[in-house]
Amino acid sequence: MEYGVLLHFLPRDCTGLRLWDGGAPQAQYHHRHFFFYGRHRAPSLPCVASASSFSDCQPVRLEQKRRVASTRPEAAFPWGCDVESLESGQILQEWLSSQGLPPQKMELQRVEAGGRGLVAQRKLRKGERLLYVPSSLIITTQSEWSSPKAGNVLQENGVPEWPQLASFLISEASQGKNSPWSSYIAALPQQPRSILQWTALDVDTYLAGSSIKDRALECIKDVNYTYHDLQERIFSRYPELFPSKIYSLESIKWAFSILFSRLVRLPSAGQQLALVPWADMLNHSTEVNAFLDVEASSKTVILELDRAYEKGEQVLISYGKRSNAELLLSYGFIPAGPNTNDFVEVEAELDPRDEMFTAKLDALQAHGLSSPQRFPVKLTGLPMQLLAFARLAVSTSMQTQYYSQMAIAATEKGLASNKQQWDFDLEDKIKAFQFILTICEASISNLTRFLKGKEDLLGDDIIHRGTAAEIGRQPKAELAVALCNSERTILYRAQHVLRMELLELRAKKSGSRLGSKLNPPSFGPLEKIGNLFGVNSTRFEPCE
Repeated sequence: MEYGVLLHFLPRDCTGLRLWDGGAPQAQYHHRHFFFYGRHRAPSLPCVASASSFSDCQPVRLEQKRRVASTRPEAAFPWGCDVESLESGQILQEWLSSQGLPPQKMELQRVEAGGRGLVAQRKLRKGERLLYVPSSLIITTQSEWSSPKAGNVLQENGVPEWPQLASFLISEASQGKNSPWSSYIAALPQQPRSILQWTALDVDTYLAGSSIKDRALECIKDVNYTYHDLQERIFSRYPELFPSKIYSLESIKWAFSILFSRLVRLPSAGQQLALVPWADMLNHSTEVNAFLDVEASSKTVILELDRAYEKGEQVLISYGKRSNAELLLSYGFIPAGPNTNDFVEVEAELDPRDEMFTAKLDALQAHGLSSPQRFPVKLTGLPMQLLAFARLAVSTSMQTQYYSQMAIAATEKGLASNKQQWDFDLEDKIKAFQFILTICEASISNLTRFLKGKEDLLGDDIIHRGTAAEIGRQPKAELAVALCNSERTILYRAQHVLRMELLELRAKKSGSRLGSKLNPPSFGPLEKIGNLFGVNSTRFEPCE
């Protein structure tokens, strides 16, 4: 997956399905559940090196196509290719075909978004199966290393899947032509557009207005931490197997950037993590639900189409139901079109001046929550858990048992008691809705202030056109604006609906008794979609 449906200015190196939730019931590009010694008692990640370290290591090229290297931009590594290189992809396909990949019904082409993608060579029908990549051409933790001693050391020391696979990529890349995977390495992006390639200053500059700033910083910090941890516990003990010039912090960022964007879990193979060459040239669409899996009869990785394609049309795949923020963190892009799975996280917290603050906080912490606590706001509504948190926050009750009930309702376990959450007084409901409205408006203000404060840096045309493909001046700046604009759209809609509900509630209050019960609110006449509070609070944890 090279570019997919994304902003044209961003050359997308992401080629995976779902990267984040590892237990999802689809062959999704898995998220980074790598573990760290200091946190989960498991080792961490490897690294990459500078070009000067590998003057003799050039990726394998078929003889007739060695000139592909000349299209490569200057970069820190001697392996990989320009993200728009078709030639390296064609070389990869030729090598895969020589190793057992059957004839394909898709071919690699430059696609509208400005990168590479797989395009139908003929009409393809819904339900048709494609790819059939043999298990021998899939990279897993069971793959044979060109340097078997290095692989054995990592396995003997209990290094988890993610850092093992990252180390494998670095090891095979450093082997040059001696690696059987050299054609695959040569087709990988030399300069991945991953959040790991951002500096802390980049994050502070471009994501200051977004709800994902802290998560982005955490991801970068975790990778740095993991590298140093693995360096201390593994690499420094076996310098002949893991030379520091090759296994560096920069190389780990490269390797993990590749894994973030290309690694999949295959459900029918016991959720096995895998890199699937050729299949990872498929791009993402928010409008499809097709994914990779292992076909039991052929024991190959296949893609079963969930829609028909015309000849010459790009075949797309789903990386999972990801918000724009998740897509940026995992894959380095934001969809150019609407994303029905998009959401923005808002932060709710108790008032420390509340005389019952300690009791309320204790109730939250007893059920695994905290203050502040994050909740997702979607275009389709707000989570019931946020309403429960709001009720707790504004409650004037002195009964700690009530606090515990609301804390439970603010968790995933509380979803079964949704009806109880509407059974409260009109005055309390107004307070709870106003509490949530204030949170949303504060988030809108933060985003607006960020955009106005960055006009000189980002440019007025970028601020107001956000996702325009033609601008292309600063990919990071445009990503930041696109993300802020998508988050503001969600929050503006929540603000509108909450204001309408509050108007209706206050009108009822003026003509009814305090203590009268209300039915669950519905959207106003312009938003006939469903209940205001009906979105499950499935929190995403990108850097676990």
